[in-house]
Amino acid sequence: MTTSATRIGHVSGAFRNLPRMADPGTRAYIGDALANPGGAEICSGFFELFAGAPLDYEYTYDEMKVVVEGEFHLTDLDSGQQVVAGPKDVLFFPKGSRIRFETPDRALGFYTGHRSFAP
Repeated sequence: MTTSATRIGHVSGAFRNLPRMADPGTRAYIGDALANPGGAEICSGFFELFAGAPLDYEYTYDEMKVVVEGEFHLTDLDSGQQVVAGPKDVLFFPKGSRIRFETPDRALGFYTGHRSFAP
């Protein structure tokens, strides 16, 4: 992955070699492409999931995700709402939501979250 440090943040290849999430039993990978660039309270990156055990995730921040490839099967663990999202679909997960992620094969999403790693 390469990143340029100009006013226009640019990252190339950020979807490659994503680190595995620390959720035993799932084949889920995530990595920020830009994390708080210039001190902004925003980050973005890629999330990849393979078929197998579901990933249950609780959002401690607001996030939007665009499906790039494949299909995510989502369940809101509090309301029971279910959504199947495919390429070019846009999703919003409000802070506090608890979402189950599943896929029949493989799915790749691009996310932008309102979160900061600042101390």
